[in-house]
Amino acid sequence: MVAQTELSEAEIDRVFHALATSTRRDILRRTIEQEQSVSALAAEYDMSFAAVQKHVAVLEAAHLIIKRAEGRERLVRADPAMIARARVLLARYEELWRSRVARLDDLLAETEPPARNEPRHEKGD
Repeated sequence: MVAQTELSEAEIDRVFHALATSTRRDILRRTIEQEQSVSALAAEYDMSFAAVQKHVAVLEAAHLIIKRAEGRERLVRADPAMIARARVLLARYEELWRSRVARLDDLLAETEPPARNEPRHEKGD
């Protein structure tokens, strides 16, 4: 089975939206380190349980995390496959940026005035 690497425009929008707040980035970081219950996640933030659930739902909609039921608890873990797909997208943006900077460097090198080898004359010479 071949893993899909290209993100659709809708997926890109969801990923960037999900990563747009520090709380969601922190939840993602914590769930990369280890699977956690939504209750354990909520205990770390100065906000309501419902607010944390909403943040988790945004991450889940972006497929950055996977939520599963275990008894009465909802456990959350990061989805490394989607994180890898997002990393590929960001690497492409970086490549585009670096190529543009390289082209700019080349353009500036072409338009630099030639070095002058004439000796400088001091005042009064």
